[in-house]
Amino acid sequence: MFPTEQALRDLAGFPRELADEPVPASEVLAMLDELGSPATVVSTGGRYFGFVNGGADPAASAAAVLVSAWDQNVALPVMSPVAALLDELAGRWSCQLLGLPGTAIAAFCSGASIANLTCILAARDALLRRAGWSVERRGLAGAPRLRVVASAEIHASVEKALRAAGFGTDDVTSAPTDDCGRVLVEEFPSVDDRTLVLLQAGNVNTGHSDPFRQIIPSVHDNGGWVHVDGAFGLWAAASDTQRHRVDGVDLADSWATDGHKWLNAPYDSGIAICRDPADLRRAMAFDAAYFATDAERAAAHLGLQMSQRARGAEIWAILASHGRRGIAELVDRLCAHAKRMADLLDAAGARILIPTALNQVLVQFDNDQTTDAVIAAVQADRTCWAGGTRWHGHRAMRISICDSATTSTDIETAAHAILRCWRTCKDA
Repeated sequence: MFPTEQALRDLAGFPRELADEPVPASEVLAMLDELGSPATVVSTGGRYFGFVNGGADPAASAAAVLVSAWDQNVALPVMSPVAALLDELAGRWSCQLLGLPGTAIAAFCSGASIANLTCILAARDALLRRAGWSVERRGLAGAPRLRVVASAEIHASVEKALRAAGFGTDDVTSAPTDDCGRVLVEEFPSVDDRTLVLLQAGNVNTGHSDPFRQIIPSVHDNGGWVHVDGAFGLWAAASDTQRHRVDGVDLADSWATDGHKWLNAPYDSGIAICRDPADLRRAMAFDAAYFATDAERAAAHLGLQMSQRARGAEIWAILASHGRRGIAELVDRLCAHAKRMADLLDAAGARILIPTALNQVLVQFDNDQTTDAVIAAVQADRTCWAGGTRWHGHRAMRISICDSATTSTDIETAAHAILRCWRTCKDA
């Protein structure tokens, strides 16, 4: 899973100073392979359960190689008709799989962090426009003040996006959450027509989602905007058996998700989605005499980047090869793997802190000190890899099962390795 100590020491073989003279490309590539390859983290082998890192879908990996060889800039359709077509198809298919409104438009970017920022900018400008203020003409200085109501469990990347969009911590009201990290409807703060509400599909620790159907209609009744961070959890909507976990998420105004998590697209891949395309274009479009286009869909006018690679082609390859049923089966399979992992650890006496939801398992071993020792032992053992977190004052191991390559055998093997490490720590 993690590189060996020898592989890490061998990284010293990379020159630290730039050579004065050219070095043959064959020698540079050989160095990358001989020194670099052994020092990579094996996050695509089926037993890497750290963070929320997906694996690499074979079709998408091959498409990435082809796209790299094409070297297409998808900013405008005229720059690459094929990339523009695949971008449009992948965006439309993604919205359909996620059960989002037929009006919605999806734009590809570098990850959910940028997707969240993109949608928050669209929301900010739309709310100010409703208040009679044009950000395009007047900027933000002197603009009506907006409020943000965010889940107390909102991901740190969303907080970072808020800062980039001009919101400080004083602008944010925290919505209390329950033991599973879900917003409490009965304690949800009041909102008005200058409020941006941030909810999430798939808590990064627990996998649970906010009660969208109970919250979003009242926000809309008061004129607010709802954005959902669904980096991995939004894909529950693609499965008949898991869709109930994100019930009502389609009612929101914007959504952010990743392609490189549950879909297993190569890094990096994110998707920003807005219910009304005009809101996205208003925040992202720009004018340049040499860059004019009358195309209905131009990627440069839907996101922060001007030049950008054809990420949509990789998502298209995944969706085209799997189909609706294949994507649903992928979601179901990884959820089943998480449930099996939790059951194996629970049966051996470990404490599952939260009822398992989606593909996340949160587990503690005896106490905080032992839990940290088990995490360290598992990482040193290298049979699998899992990281740690803190949940409601307790240290815990996070097991995030996102790799499409993970098998039932991988789960059994990893669980036995984790339990073996726990026994070793208890005996020490």
